[in-house]
Amino acid sequence: MASLAERRVEEDEAITPADPQARPEELRLLEALLFASAEPIDTATLAKRMPDGVDVKAALAQLQAEYAPRGVNLVRVANKWTFRTAGDLSWLMTRESTETRRLSRAAIEVLAIIAYHQPVTRAEIEEIRGVVTSKGTLDVLLETGWIRPRGRRKTPGRPLTFGTTEAFLSQFSLEALGDLPGLEELKGTGLLDSRLPTGFNVPTPSDDTALREDEEALEPGDSLELLLAPAAEPEAPAAEAEAPAAEPEPDKGEGN
Repeated sequence: MASLAERRVEEDEAITPADPQARPEELRLLEALLFASAEPIDTATLAKRMPDGVDVKAALAQLQAEYAPRGVNLVRVANKWTFRTAGDLSWLMTRESTETRRLSRAAIEVLAIIAYHQPVTRAEIEEIRGVVTSKGTLDVLLETGWIRPRGRRKTPGRPLTFGTTEAFLSQFSLEALGDLPGLEELKGTGLLDSRLPTGFNVPTPSDDTALREDEEALEPGDSLELLLAPAAEPEAPAAEAEAPAAEPEPDKGEGN
């Protein structure tokens, strides 16, 4: 009959994990880098920290496959890699103290226009919507971190141009702007009327963050200008906003 010590050795051997050397070392290195980073990391940065000759893209794909069925998944957001709680387990992270702020319909419309038409100015947003856009609406979207000033349009007045951010992609679980739903998808979900005007189309946004030919770079004082801009005005139809001011009535206290 085996002694207690012998049985314990047999049990330890039975639960000993597989030889760690059987798993490629680059996977362990990638895990360590991704877990240690507070922010998503791009492939180029990871490649600089890996030994020569390692196919980083192939290793990331293998690591992503390994984590796919687990409680933590390796995901790509805005062309960067990070570990995230599995989508079907997100309810575990919800705290009852969390307060959800609903965006107004105007903010949702403006966000959609910026996402699909970027880079776009406030005047261009108003032209698409058909109503004046309140500065407060843009302020709310800027506070969320989902949009940002890109540059200035090379037109009279040099208006600011706006675009989306990596935080926008992360919030809506998009790998790239090209993953935004197209015309047929929007129709299928009921977000667009199936009876649209002839020639109507939904633009395909570009992930290129470089300034366009009709844009110029922001200047140091532009951020201050956003902070000191006038207070939010109520939204009104564009036609009403352009109506001329009424002439002042003459002072009836004066004699003729």
